[in-house]
Amino acid sequence: MTTVDTAPPPALHRDRRFRTFWTGETISQFGDRISELALPLIAVTLLAATPAQVSVLTALIWLPNLLGLFLGAWVDQRTHKRRLLIIADLIRAGVLLSLPVAYLFGAVTLTQLYLVALLTGIGAVLFAMAHQAFFVALVPRSSYVDANSKLSMSRSLSFIAGPAVGGGLVQALSAPVAIVADAVSFLGSALLLGRIPVTEPPPPPSQPSTLRLVREGLVLVLRHPVLRAALGCTSTVNFFTFITAALLVLYASNDLHLSPGAIGVAFGVGALGGLAGAALAPRISRAIGLGRTAMIGVVLFPAPLALTALITGPTWAKVAMLAAIELVSSIGVMLMDVNLNALIAAVTPDDARGRRAGAYSAVNYGIRPLGALLGGALGTTIGLRPTLAVAGLGGTVAVLWLLASPVRHIRTLDDPAT
Repeated sequence: MTTVDTAPPPALHRDRRFRTFWTGETISQFGDRISELALPLIAVTLLAATPAQVSVLTALIWLPNLLGLFLGAWVDQRTHKRRLLIIADLIRAGVLLSLPVAYLFGAVTLTQLYLVALLTGIGAVLFAMAHQAFFVALVPRSSYVDANSKLSMSRSLSFIAGPAVGGGLVQALSAPVAIVADAVSFLGSALLLGRIPVTEPPPPPSQPSTLRLVREGLVLVLRHPVLRAALGCTSTVNFFTFITAALLVLYASNDLHLSPGAIGVAFGVGALGGLAGAALAPRISRAIGLGRTAMIGVVLFPAPLALTALITGPTWAKVAMLAAIELVSSIGVMLMDVNLNALIAAVTPDDARGRRAGAYSAVNYGIRPLGALLGGALGTTIGLRPTLAVAGLGGTVAVLWLLASPVRHIRTLDDPAT
């Protein structure tokens, strides 16, 4: 019989440190939604990029995750994780500001766009590697699911309002100028992080070499049955969904003939599902179990994306169909993310969080550029609609990783498997 801790978790909304951290994350997420829409629109509308070039742009954003193997091990040897988070925010703010400056001088090029994608990707990887250790310094174990739910709700809110605001800014100011909002969001995040008092435990006095830490991170992820299953699952679903991610804005703009504002509205309305999924994830998890909730999310995330290939009709119908597909998919991704992220945090040893995150991200996020590049190749050869259908259906096979692992039997973070 499983022993369940009945003590109520602390109220995170009353914790000033977590509230400040949560606010910074929320601001940064809203800025990201603008850039995610603006960067491909700069490529498509300003530089007349092809499907292959748009897929390369998407791939470069995620390619730096391959560095996570080494950055994660390096972060584990650093004491001040908060300082690394602030540096990552400042790097991304400075790089993004180069685009509106170049636009004012009429000097935006595809090469610059590629460099911006690559450098902001490096900053994002550094932030992600330090984030895990900083997160567990702020949040008690009993509140992992609740904290992930709150952070995911902010992310979902950003997907609701961010694309609509971003689409409006792009239409009113042009895509390069709209990117200023994302740069400012990173500066706001850095300012708030600097105000959080936290005691960060120093690394062990005698550390092995970085290469050995890299190897230990890989061994931990590949040998631990829960981490291995989670990695296989999320990597598979990311591979297929990034075929869609690389092409969806191009498809909506060129094939469906939707304006930037209409695309932003469709994505924003669809993201309401993410808000609902993040809010419901802890409740569903308590009712049917953490593992089962995650498995439902793994199927519900990619499957609706196949229906984007069937979108047709007048403009209002296209926007409505795209929004409905995004709505259901967003519910799925939150049911998956909230529960798997809490489970991953619970099973990872405290002294290995950076290298675990590095090894996990190198595979999980490193496969995204491959999906994006395949999307560009398939979109060019067989067309956008068939490619989107293949991507959506292919992503559902990710659930097999969880079905064949202990994850499907885990109900709470106190189960023996964790």
